[in-house]
Amino acid sequence: MKTLQKMRVRDFLKNQKGQGVMEYVLLTGLIGILCLVTVRNFGDALKSKMEQATRKINRSIVIR
Repeated sequence: MKTLQKMRVRDFLKNQKGQGVMEYVLLTGLIGILCLVTVRNFGDALKSKMEQATRKINRSIVIR
């Protein structure tokens, strides 16, 4: 009977299907967070440049 239990424990420890799925979930989650941070930072920089360009245009155009 003990040998059967040892085999079950050994088989359980060898089963790594769940580990692969968990690694995939963690990896895709981290990549998603990285993408969101990058897009947000790029958006802030783009907004700043557009506001700067708008101010320059408004200064150079005289409306009568």
